[in-house]
Parts: sequence; C-alpha cells; structure tokens
Amino acid sequence: MTPQAGQAETKLKATDTQSPERKVRFELDVPKARSVSVVGTFNNWTPGATRLVLIGGTKWLREIFLPRGRLEYRFVVDGKWVDPPNAKAYVPNPHGGQNAVAEI
Repeated sequence: MTPQAGQAETKLKATDTQSPERKVRFELDVPKARSVSVVGTFNNWTPGATRLVLIGGTKWLREIFLPRGRLEYRFVVDGKWVDPPNAKAYVPNPHGGQNAVAEI
C-alpha cells in the first residue's frame, strides 16, 4: 500500500538577503505515517538523512538551511518514495516519478 500524501509545502524563507544559504521549510500531511524524510540533491538522495518531525496529528515538518540555487527533492514515507504534492514545478526522474523543483 502506497502512502497517500496531501498538502505538502516547501516554504522558502529569507533569513538574510546577503547569506549564501536560506532556510527551507518542508511540510507534509500524511495520515498514519510512522516516519517521513525529505531526500534530494542537497543530501545525495539519502533516505533518513533529513527526517521530518511529527508536529501534531498527521503533519510533519523540518526546517533546514540550504545553499542558494536549484534543488530537486522528494519525500520518503515509511520507506516508500512519494512524489511531492502541490510543488510549484516538477521534473521527471528516471524511476517513473516526479521530483519537485525549488529555486532557493
């Protein structure tokens, strides 16, 4: 059974207009998930390297500082790779899914 993800958000927050990094907020609303992580070009697509924290009910959250530029990412929910819903842009990946794209 593939987890159903809903209402995902990637929020870019400028912490300092001169800084080479920006705070990026990853959010995912997933019913009955036991673990959620975000994977992407920023962590070498390593599941579990950047875990989200359950903040209540079904909502998971993680804020991290990332270098400016283009990044691609997906979520891993209970070991299953999940296409990010509601991203502003996507690119196909070689595994038949979609990577979300964000400009930081």
